[in-house]
Amino acid sequence: MQARSRPSRRRSYALLASAAGLATVAALASALPADAHSGKGHGHHGPSRYQDVQLLSFNDLHGNLEPPSGSSGRVTETQADGTTKTIDAGGVEYLATHLRQARKGKAYSVTAAGGDMVGASPLISGLFHDEPTIEALNKLDLDVTTVGNHEFDEGARELARLQNGGCHPTDGCYTAKKFKGADFPYLAANVLDEKTDKPILKPYWVWQKKDVKIGFIGVTLEGTPGIVSADGVKGLAFKDEVETINKYAKVLQRQGVQSIVALVHEGGFPASSNYNYDCDSAGAGSGISGPIVDIAKNVTPAVDALVTGHTHTAYVCTIDDPAGNPRMVTSAASFGRLYTDTTLTYDRRTGDIARTAVQSANHVVTRDVAKAPDMTDLIGKWNALAAPIGNRAIGYISADVNSTGTESPMGDLIADAQFAYGRELDPETDLALMNPGGVRAGLTYAAKGSEGDGVVTYAEGFTVQPFANTVNLQDFTGAQLIQVLKEQVSGSNAAAPKILQPSRGLTYTLDLTKTGADRVVTDSVKLNGTAIDPAATYRVATNSFLAGGGDGFTTLGQGTGDLVGTDDLSALAQYLTANSSATSPLAPPATDRITIVQ
Repeated sequence: MQARSRPSRRRSYALLASAAGLATVAALASALPADAHSGKGHGHHGPSRYQDVQLLSFNDLHGNLEPPSGSSGRVTETQADGTTKTIDAGGVEYLATHLRQARKGKAYSVTAAGGDMVGASPLISGLFHDEPTIEALNKLDLDVTTVGNHEFDEGARELARLQNGGCHPTDGCYTAKKFKGADFPYLAANVLDEKTDKPILKPYWVWQKKDVKIGFIGVTLEGTPGIVSADGVKGLAFKDEVETINKYAKVLQRQGVQSIVALVHEGGFPASSNYNYDCDSAGAGSGISGPIVDIAKNVTPAVDALVTGHTHTAYVCTIDDPAGNPRMVTSAASFGRLYTDTTLTYDRRTGDIARTAVQSANHVVTRDVAKAPDMTDLIGKWNALAAPIGNRAIGYISADVNSTGTESPMGDLIADAQFAYGRELDPETDLALMNPGGVRAGLTYAAKGSEGDGVVTYAEGFTVQPFANTVNLQDFTGAQLIQVLKEQVSGSNAAAPKILQPSRGLTYTLDLTKTGADRVVTDSVKLNGTAIDPAATYRVATNSFLAGGGDGFTTLGQGTGDLVGTDDLSALAQYLTANSSATSPLAPPATDRITIVQ
């Protein structure tokens, strides 16, 4: 596999198928000579045995070029006295400045990402099939990334275009310059073409500067098909993360590459949401749970560190490898609010990373630094192209419509909009259900631009619902409907429940003191005050993702009498326009449809 150092920026990667703020610091107890972190010898000529390599990383950018609004654009920091502080964070104008400052004085520096760079993006990027984000990542000097599940939102062919360039097959070119694609490789070691049984993109990549070589293996979560539309993963097979990483670690070792980093688009859940929480405070890895723990415990000891993502959480943890040795596992939250700075101490004698010297910390992408002028120009260029569409007012709100909580005002609002649209398609529509993962943001009352307070623009609506799913109607029995609700907290959703957002009229009790499906109190499920009849038929509106059984809701994939409507954003815009005005803005829905016992 061809190696590449930073100066060689442009490559073609063929598709084989069609510092500021406090930091979370983790370090392994050092047992190296005094020059281990200096990169200098003791008076002799030539390089020392040990060379520090800076690994900068981030994950789950999701096309957030501009600073995210609301809670999506903040991080919480634990202070020395135990209190917490909220810090505004994110925006590529600031991310670029922070990364460039971090690289100063670092002769050996590589920048990697943990997937979901694109997909579910705000209008400035999503409207242009995420070409603006790839352009921004090129300017950020990103060296390598793994694919995440959202890289498959528009299918493998579109992913290939993002890698290799070219105009969009339907929308064409957006500017006079042809889109050139990514300067960095996307890695997809565990994503195979079902026909050829080979990875659709490069499985690994080697960074090299002089005599220092580090291999990167990229995988996304094996469960990607369950959280992406069926069209996006058609013809693809997603293999086990651990088996795949272990396989390619051996390949790299046979090529003489002993230092290896795994980029894994799967993550964990730290015990605290504060970005500088010390998850090793009570023992290695004890402060983190979730899928990444089992992955980290089983990935071969040949891998020296894991850069992860997907869960949008922040952590810098050590988790023991199969040999019982601690290994660094990191994640930088999401939306460009944090970046991780890891020091990998390379041993020239062995060609491997001296694990006892690995140090890592998460840093906030604060907005108190100078904006990077090239990023300001990039945002201005694409915003000018998006403005005629994005600035159009679609509704009015009287206060923030938040997207947080088990039942959120934004989730309820979307469900109400889909229910109202469903009634237009078919007056027999009874209710609507919205998946929480499809609610990407809330709506803020304060004006983002010149539109005025309380005005909801199309761009803001796009940020909330960027997937272009359709609103689908299906028939279910009452028994099936109750089963759908139980699937929120059982099966693949038992460990991390996915609570569907209900339209008005559907009410029930969620008893979190119980386990599994029992957490949904069957007798409490009512529609407009009347108990659900298991034998009756109910017409349900969902988006096309849920209608295909996504997010573990297999019963929603078994509906009958399918009717496909318009896209979900149009349904939301139509609802806001019909139910609000400048003089009579819409109030956030009261989150009283699900009664929670805990």
